[in-house]
Amino acid sequence: MNRGKLVGGAIVGFALIFGIVVYYTQIYAYYEQVDAETVTIRLTPLGGQDAPEPMLATNLQAIDGSSSPLRFRACFDTSESLALLTESYVIHDAAVPLNAPGWFDCFDAARIGADLRDGTALAFLGEAEIADGVDRIVAVYRDGRAFAWHQLNEKFAD
Repeated sequence: MNRGKLVGGAIVGFALIFGIVVYYTQIYAYYEQVDAETVTIRLTPLGGQDAPEPMLATNLQAIDGSSSPLRFRACFDTSESLALLTESYVIHDAAVPLNAPGWFDCFDAARIGADLRDGTALAFLGEAEIADGVDRIVAVYRDGRAFAWHQLNEKFAD
C-alpha cells in the first residue's frame, strides 16, 4: 500500500512540475522585449507595387519570440491620421489580433478585435510575407493609438 502511494505521489509530483515548466515556457521563456530602435512598423501602399513604407511610431513597446513568427506584438502611438492612412495604404479586412501574454498588458487582443469589428479601429496590411505564410497587421485608432501583430495569411489560413 505504501509503495502505491509513493508511485502515485511521484506521478502527481512529476505532472505538476511538468505543467509548471510548460506554462512558464509558453508565457515567459520564448518571449523577449524588443528594443524600440530595432523595430520599424511599415504599411503597404495602395497598388501594392511599392515596398512597404515606414510609418510614424512613438512610444513603441514590442515583444517577439524566436520560436514562432506569430509571437510578435507591438503597441505604439502614431501622429498619422486615419484619413491619410486609408487614402494611402492597403486596408486589411480579415484582421484577427492574436492574444499576447498577460504580462504584456498594453496589448488586449479581445478589445482590439471588438474595436475592429465595430469600426472604432481600422486594420492595415503592414508587411505581407514578413515570414513564410505570415503577414504583419497594424490596427490604428482615431486617437493615434496603434497595435501590430503577425497573423497567418491565405497560404496557411483555414
